[in-house]
Amino acid sequence: MTTTTAASKASSAATSQAFLEFRDVGQVFHTRRGPFEALRDINLQVRQGEFLCVIGHSGCGKSTLLNMVSGFLQPSSGAVTLDGIPIERPGPDRMVVFQNYSLLPWLTVWQNVEMAVKAARPELDAPSRREVVSHHLEMVGLMEASSKRPSQLSGGMRQRVAIARALAVTPAVLVLDEPFGALDAITKEELQEELLAIWREQKPTVLMITHDIDEALFLADRIVMMTNGPSATIGEILEVPFERPRSYEAIQDDPRYGQLRNHALDFLYRRFAHVLD
Repeated sequence: MTTTTAASKASSAATSQAFLEFRDVGQVFHTRRGPFEALRDINLQVRQGEFLCVIGHSGCGKSTLLNMVSGFLQPSSGAVTLDGIPIERPGPDRMVVFQNYSLLPWLTVWQNVEMAVKAARPELDAPSRREVVSHHLEMVGLMEASSKRPSQLSGGMRQRVAIARALAVTPAVLVLDEPFGALDAITKEELQEELLAIWREQKPTVLMITHDIDEALFLADRIVMMTNGPSATIGEILEVPFERPRSYEAIQDDPRYGQLRNHALDFLYRRFAHVLD
C-alpha cells in the first residue's frame, strides 16, 4: 500500500507531469460571523488522463475544490491551473456531472445532449453533430430512449444522459460531484462500470467526489483524503494499485483491497472522525 503525505508531495510533483494543478490554494469565505477559512495549503498535481477520487466528511471543502476546477469559484490564494493556464471561468474543456442530473425537463434525451454539443462544438455540421450525439447515447445504452423527456426516465437513466451530455463535448477534464449518490446499489454498480468503459475510450482527466470508499477503490488511480474543516487540507493520498480493466469481483478478492479499505476507514473514522458540535 502506497500513500502520499505532506512530506512527500514535493518529490511527487517533481516526478510527474502536472496537467491539472492546485498550487498553494486557500479559500476564505466572508460571512456575517467573519472570515471562514474553508481550505488551506492545497497542493495537488493531477496527470493528464488520471482518474482521481476525493473523499472526506461533509464540510471538508470537496465541493469547493470542484468549483475551482469548474471555474465557478476563484481561490482566495494560490492558483488552480489546467495545462499551465490559470482557470478563471467555466468552459467546455471542463464538464460537470451533478448528483441531481441537471437536465432540461422540456427537452428530450437527444435534445439535451445535442444542445451541449452544438454550444461547445460549433465547428461540427449537422451530420457530424448527429453522429456525435448518437455515438454517446449508444455508449450509455439510451438510443431507444432518445425521444423521451427526463420525467419519463428512471434516476439511473437520467444520470446516463448527464454523463453522455458531458462526454459528448470531449472535455479535457470531467468533474463528477457524487454522480451516483442517489442511486440504488445495483444501478450504481452498473453505471460505475459504464463510466470506466467510456473513460477508457476517451481518457479525460476525472476529478470525482464520493463518500463511498468502495466506489473510490474501484474507479480511481489515486484517492485524495481530506482532513476536516474548517481550514481543511489534503491529509493523505492513497495510491490504488489494481490493474485496468477492473471488475469488482477481481479487486475484492485481492488481499490489498481489504488493506486499502481499512486504511481509508481508519483515516476517516479514527484519525479524522467527524465530530459534530
